[in-house]
Amino acid sequence: MWVPAEWVATEVTGLPGADVEIVALGRDVGQAGDVGAVPVPPSAADVEFYVPSFFPSPASIAAVGQMPRLRVVQTLTAGVDWIRPHVPPGVSLCNARGAHDAATAEWVVAAMLGSLRGFPLLSREQAAGRWAYQGTDQLATKNVLIVGYGSIGAAVEQRLAGFEVTVTRVARRAKPGVTPLSQLASVLPQADVVVLLVPFTPETAGMVDAAFLAGMKDGALLVNAARGAVVDTAALVAEVASGRLRAALDVTDPEPLPPGHELWALPGAFITPHVAASTPVSRQRVARLVREQAQAYLGGEPLRNVISGAY
Repeated sequence: MWVPAEWVATEVTGLPGADVEIVALGRDVGQAGDVGAVPVPPSAADVEFYVPSFFPSPASIAAVGQMPRLRVVQTLTAGVDWIRPHVPPGVSLCNARGAHDAATAEWVVAAMLGSLRGFPLLSREQAAGRWAYQGTDQLATKNVLIVGYGSIGAAVEQRLAGFEVTVTRVARRAKPGVTPLSQLASVLPQADVVVLLVPFTPETAGMVDAAFLAGMKDGALLVNAARGAVVDTAALVAEVASGRLRAALDVTDPEPLPPGHELWALPGAFITPHVAASTPVSRQRVARLVREQAQAYLGGEPLRNVISGAY
């Protein structure tokens, strides 16, 4: 069993039948810089259960092709778009659905509140030593549209209770109280806040394009905690630069966002470096999930969160 860090190894070490090795290949793509290629250890030939790092390097993804005994890939992330094409047939791919719900939902609500109440601007005024009194927007009375209503979306809605908002839910398929993605255009124009939580798939790649953004009401806030490539960056820059829309982004395209990119300087954009799920609670819960999945595998029991079909 390969795991990417000590904090994961601590949770799984001691499981009967598990030989745990900490292997990190190259620098995570979520970090700056490059440490160069790292040789794949010979123990890759014996790996049956593989846990890549949270932001896997190209080398750590490619390593699955050197694991002839591989049976399970368990990600530390809810999204699996980055590794799914590399998982060999017959290998179970499992994501971390549920482990990051609380942390990501907190970030979404914090991003809404901070952006609407003008915290980024007021923070800049504080840094400049200016008492810049001004009115702000508010979350109360807003219509919040959650696009990609799964476990994280439900956690967001739970945390919005008490904020006096109306929540509209959109998911791939219609359910009671949930609008199908095919009818998104009918609910988009009424939204004051649009939260993106969709998985990155061929269907969602670039879905937030110029037409989507044009369908949002003037002054609306786009909150992206999904994947950067769900949004057409050039189209978003144009709308935010014009002042018609605002954006709160934990993910971008490209990512990491390079120095000098237009998004950095836009007054209506609030950007964090993909940190929504980077909390102690998320780490504890995903490490516990890895242990539970390893126990299930060793005991011949069904795995959770197995990715199949379209997603």
